[in-house]
Amino acid sequence: MPSPRRSVEGRPLGVSASSSSGSPGSPAHGGGSRFEFQSLLSSRATGVDPACARLRASESPVHCRGSFPQAAAGPSQAPPPPLPEEDRMDLNPSFLGIALRSLLAIDLWLSKKLGVCAGESSSWGSVRPLMKLLEISGHGIPWLVGTLYCLCRSDSWAGREVLMNLLFALLLDLLLVALIKGLVRRRRPAHNQMDMFVTLSVDKYSFPSGHATRAALMSRFILNHLVLAIPLRVLVVLWAFVLGLSRVMLGRHNVTDVAFGFFLGYMQYSIVDYCWLSPHNAPVLFLLWSQQ
Repeated sequence: MPSPRRSVEGRPLGVSASSSSGSPGSPAHGGGSRFEFQSLLSSRATGVDPACARLRASESPVHCRGSFPQAAAGPSQAPPPPLPEEDRMDLNPSFLGIALRSLLAIDLWLSKKLGVCAGESSSWGSVRPLMKLLEISGHGIPWLVGTLYCLCRSDSWAGREVLMNLLFALLLDLLLVALIKGLVRRRRPAHNQMDMFVTLSVDKYSFPSGHATRAALMSRFILNHLVLAIPLRVLVVLWAFVLGLSRVMLGRHNVTDVAFGFFLGYMQYSIVDYCWLSPHNAPVLFLLWSQQ
């Protein structure tokens, strides 16, 4: 009976194991030799072909280099649902978005700094009654009542024409400002006190400033249709500027509200001038008014 330590070819088992397993430092050097030796012993005892036993040993996971059994993975978990659009972080904001956010931050900071008359306890709280009086001078109701009164008292066609267009400008201003406020719906500053003179539903919104639009509209209308001395013309411009500034000092509006209000009022006069009402293009209005 041949020795179990001899291979099929008659060579020692150690020589075959060292030549087939590679370098001594390989992972399968020790484990592969032992598994091959045990397979040969079992094949001798059971009568199995040694070549088949060697083939099985070479195909074992221990003999193959780098093929080690891995732990069974758990049940696969579904990926988390994607976040909604409003909860996602914009990692690459556009330049326009950064510029708008910076402008908004500067606007809020500057408006709070200039709100020195927002309350009686503010740094300029003693000037607040004067600012509120100036606020009434730019309100729409006094201008509408005054225009209607002068239109009823006027006895010349030229005066009626100017007053009719002034009434048209005031109504256009009220309509456009109310429309934009209802669309934008920007809240008034947090330090504002809602003690304004005759407010409507849209007056709880801040953008744009109706006083600023009216100041720019009326000052441009007066300067173009009334013959005034230079000091009076300067006084009209100064009134419009101080009225817009008072809106920020009282805490009623932010700086951008007043700035856009000035621009809107300036453009409103251009619309009125383009659609100027006269007895030639609107004879029905003047005829109806002359009969009253």
